[in-house]
Amino acid sequence: MAELRALVAVKRVIDFAVKIRVKPDKTGVVTDGVKHSMNPFCEIAVEEAVRLKEKKLVKEVVAVSCGPTQCQETIRTALAMGADRGIHVEVPAAEADRLGPLQVARVLAKLAEKEKVDLVLLGKQAIDDDCNQTGQMTAGLLDWPQGTFASQLTVEGDKLKVEREIDGGLETLRLKLPAVVTTDLRLNEPRYATLPNIMKAKKKKIEVIKAGDLGVDLTSKISVVSVEDPPQRTAGVKVETTEDLVAKLKEIGRI
Repeated sequence: MAELRALVAVKRVIDFAVKIRVKPDKTGVVTDGVKHSMNPFCEIAVEEAVRLKEKKLVKEVVAVSCGPTQCQETIRTALAMGADRGIHVEVPAAEADRLGPLQVARVLAKLAEKEKVDLVLLGKQAIDDDCNQTGQMTAGLLDWPQGTFASQLTVEGDKLKVEREIDGGLETLRLKLPAVVTTDLRLNEPRYATLPNIMKAKKKKIEVIKAGDLGVDLTSKISVVSVEDPPQRTAGVKVETTEDLVAKLKEIGRI
């Protein structure tokens, strides 16, 4: 049962530890000279694919990323974690800023068909836009079953058993392969790439293609009107008694 092939999407985002700064013209956030890394949810997706490969359940893991040349660093990280090869869908930086979930989903759907994969793994969302849409749209375009917010993943022959987190607790799904799965925080703890594996990753193949090679139009119908910092939180007020609290709430029109 080592014939499954997995496609894992990895996104280059501003590192989670960096303090975000809005551009003076409010068209976006400052990215020049800012540390970037792989989206944490994408790391979980890569880790899960590699674990399936280590269990001899997956034959090949292909990491894919859309964006400027720097995305190859993110793909190299996935290769160092254990992915077999990479695909970089090259998009100029100016256009990459306008890439939305639908455009990326179209790319992933075409690659899934081209590579004849059985499983597409993605992080449930990216920490920069928090859209939580790409996996669902990819499944819709492919007309494949989907398991989102996966906290446990088990291969059962030609099916996947997915335990997913919902507001009321846990839900268990069985999906017939091929399928799309998006990963949640509790699915696994991603490994750190070791130095020997980082060196090996430099020799692994990254294929560079254009979205046009896949017949995908990346034009977005959504435009960002303005990006602004959240309003500063005002200081609180301490009161001595319940009566003072009620009086203060009345004063500010809360009751």
